Formats: sequence, C-alpha cells, structure tokens
Amino acid sequence: MKERTRITGKIEKLETLYTDLEECELLLDMALEEDDADTAEEAGEQLRALETRVSRFSLNLMLDGENDGNNAIVSINAGAGGTEAQDWAEMLFRMYARWVERKGFKSEIIDFQPGDEAGIKGVTFTASGEYAYGYLRSEKGVHRLVRISPFNAGGKRHTSFASVFVYPELDNEIEIDIEEKDLRVDVFRASGAGGQHVNKTSSAVRITHMPTGIVVQCQQEKSQHRNRELAMKVLRSRLYDHEKQKQDEKWQEINASKEDIAWGSQIRSYVLHPYQMVKDHRIGLDIGNVNAVLDGDIDPFIEGVLLARKSA
Repeated sequence: MKERTRITGKIEKLETLYTDLEECELLLDMALEEDDADTAEEAGEQLRALETRVSRFSLNLMLDGENDGNNAIVSINAGAGGTEAQDWAEMLFRMYARWVERKGFKSEIIDFQPGDEAGIKGVTFTASGEYAYGYLRSEKGVHRLVRISPFNAGGKRHTSFASVFVYPELDNEIEIDIEEKDLRVDVFRASGAGGQHVNKTSSAVRITHMPTGIVVQCQQEKSQHRNRELAMKVLRSRLYDHEKQKQDEKWQEINASKEDIAWGSQIRSYVLHPYQMVKDHRIGLDIGNVNAVLDGDIDPFIEGVLLARKSA
C-alpha cells in the first residue's frame, strides 16, 4: 500500500510537470507573438523554476531503495583530537542543519553531547522530509578537515576527523494484513481427546500462509468455524513475530554497516589551508567555494554520488 501510494505520487508529479511545461510554452508563444518583453521574462522565470523541479524529480526517480523514501536519523561523532575534532563535528552539524533547512525538511535533536571546551562530542538528529534518507545515506563515512587551528596560538595547520552515520527511520508499527488468496485452508477429522462428536466430523482446520510457509492448525472445538477463528488468531500472532524478526534483522544489518566506518574510509576532505577546496574522494568532485558547502550547499556531492551509483 505504501509503495502504491509512492508510485501514484510520482505519476501525479510527472503529470503536473507536463501541464506546467505546456502552460510555459503557451505563455512564451504569446509573448513572442505580441512582442511583449515583460511576458517573455515571466515565461523565462517560470521555465527556469520548472527546470529545477524537473531536475529534482529526475533525482527522486533514482531514489528507489527500500528505505529511500523514509525520514533519516543522522549521527555525527567527533574523532580523536579533543577540542579540534569536537569543533569540526559542530561545523558538520551546522552544515547538515542548513541543508535540511534549504530542502524545506524538518529536524529534531534526539541526543546532544557538548564538547569539553568547544564544539560537540556527538549529536543525533532526525531529518524529516520526502526521500530524506535516500539523499543523506550517501553522506555516511568519515569527513576530514584541514585548517589553521583556531585553538593553537602557534597558528599550526591541523587535521581533524568526524564520522557521519545515517539510518533510515523505520516504522515501528507492524501491520498484519492477511489476504484470503494467500491462504490454503484444509479441514480434516480431529484426532485424539475431544469426545465422540469431535472425531466424527471434519471440524479440525489447518491454515497454510503461502507467502511465508507458516502453518497453523486447530482441532480443539466442535465447530469448524470456531477452530478456523482460533487458527487465524494464532496465524496473526505468528506473522507478527515473523515481521518483527525481519525488522530486527534489518536493524542488525544497518548497525553492522556502522562498524564498517573505519577512520581510513574518508569520503570527503574539506581544506581551508593552504588553499580552499572540498573534494569528494568517491567521485573525484572538487568544489572551491568551501564556505557555501559548509553553509549546506552539498547537493552537488549527493547528486554526484547517486548518479555514480546508478551508472555503476
């Protein structure tokens, strides 16, 4: 149901984009026919805005992972190095907070550990918005900062590290929807204790849930209807347990990938001295405007990594 809603939403957005494009074309044609500079400028502005929307829509189509549409939970932790690393962790936190703001998403701090003198030891926050996890999962890894230390009177160059980990926010509510077409129901004569009537009629019920292979049966009651009712209750409980186990395994898998972030697995370097540049080591993308990046302009890196994954 959730997947169907998401696909329907994408189709509706595509139709809206197509309609808006047709309206822009009509406006531009009208401006050219009447030689109206103001209308032509208005049409140009609408087309530029539409280009941005189309670019975002195209990017969203690439976010087709199982949890890409979910909200994100982001954890930032300072590496070794005391105040220097803790200050860098706070800079990264501000960068992501500004990115969330730019996207029109919402954020909420879950855990905040202030640094000893400055900065933060660690922070965990949510980023809530459409495809938040799909975008932010590419930020997982170690981020490296090179700069002249503001905490060292000698003005020495210093390298600091901080790790970023991103989880999908999972829905804790497990809904058990049992469809009749997924069930095979067999009736048979009960065996064992239960009286003469129980053994003479086909009142026992065995239900097989085909998608999972779970089998339940009940033969305690005289009524086939009552046995089916009890068997369905057991099946619902078994399916709940099955889904809970799958959810727990998913969390274990996500947490296991967190351990893979070693301090050698640097995904991006932010150099403030002796030159200014941000370099993503995975895709080889360099951006010279470090201040813009630290102010949340990280979409070029996110989009670059997504495109690289799709073309791999």
